[in-house]
Formats: sequence, C-alpha cells, structure tokens
Amino acid sequence: MRTRQSLPAIAGALALALPATVALGAPGPLNPSAARPAAAPIDLGAVAAADRATLLVQGRIDHREAVSDVLRLSRTRARLAGDAERASRRTLATWSTPALRTHRRRLRASVSELRRTGGAPDIAIPAALEAIAACESGGNPAVVDASGTYRGLFQFDSGTWASVGGSGDPAAATPEEQYRRAAMLYARSGASPWPVCGR
Repeated sequence: MRTRQSLPAIAGALALALPATVALGAPGPLNPSAARPAAAPIDLGAVAAADRATLLVQGRIDHREAVSDVLRLSRTRARLAGDAERASRRTLATWSTPALRTHRRRLRASVSELRRTGGAPDIAIPAALEAIAACESGGNPAVVDASGTYRGLFQFDSGTWASVGGSGDPAAATPEEQYRRAAMLYARSGASPWPVCGR
C-alpha cells in the first residue's frame, strides 16, 4: 500500500524536474516528435535587391578609389617628368572603372621607370664609361669631391648635369640615371669632359 500512495508523489516530483518544453509538448531535444511551427518564407526578391544595392555601393567606392589613385599617380609622374600636363578629377570621373585600372597600371610602370632613370632616355652605354666611373669616383654614385663642385659617379658639375637634362644633385640620382646622362654627354662630346679619366 505504501508504494501506491508514493507513486503520485514521485510522478509530481518528476513533472517538476522535467523541462517545460517536454512537459508542454513543445519541440525540443527531449521531445522531437512535437510539431514545429512553420518557418516564415524567405523573400528572394528582397535578398536580390539588397545584393544589387551592395554591389552598386561597392562599385562606386571602387571607382572613386581608382580615380584618386590615377590622380595621385599622374601628379607624381608629371613632377618626375617635369610635365605640366595632369589629369583632372572631372575628366577621370567619366571613365569606366576597368579603364581607370588599366591607366593606373600604366602610370605605376611609368612612375617606377622615371624614379629609376630620372627621365633620362634609354641610350646605349659605351664600355668606356665603366672605366671613367671607376677612375672618377671609385664606382661610388654618391661621392662628392672636397670642394663640393663635382658629384656622383662621373663627377658632374651642376651646369654639365643640367646640360644633359639632369635636375637636382647628380650624387642623389640613381646610378642608372647617372650612366644614361653620362652616355648622353659622351655621345655629344666624347671623353673630353673627363680630361684625366677619359684618356
């Protein structure tokens, strides 16, 4: 008899211990057979519209960045080449993004070449210039004589450097630019600008 009386008490204790989802017949890990509510349908048109809007905004951002890059590179190129011609933001804004990217690649290559050569033309370097550079400067492109007048690999003075299109300090120019400008001078005057080392 005792067991019959204690069964309702045990059942009540179990009901308190079970999670509410099982007790109420709601779906959950302990009651997988309970009916689940239907999911709301996804509005594919709204998703597609949101994707198009995101792509449009991203396209505008990409275009604006490409215009800014081309403007910056064209200013740098104009400064290095001594040109006054530069692109305007208004003109570039009418270009397509792929055209801007292509132009940006070309400008980067041009700026890199100008930094390397200082804008000196691509000219054949005579073998005699190696010996002249070794004699004049010991092959050091940054060397300056004691008076400060003659500078770089070929000990250019400022007037001679300017006469072959150089600007700034010859000793600060890249070795490639110094060789190209020396080759221009050599083509024009032979070894006479280097009376000692040009013999």
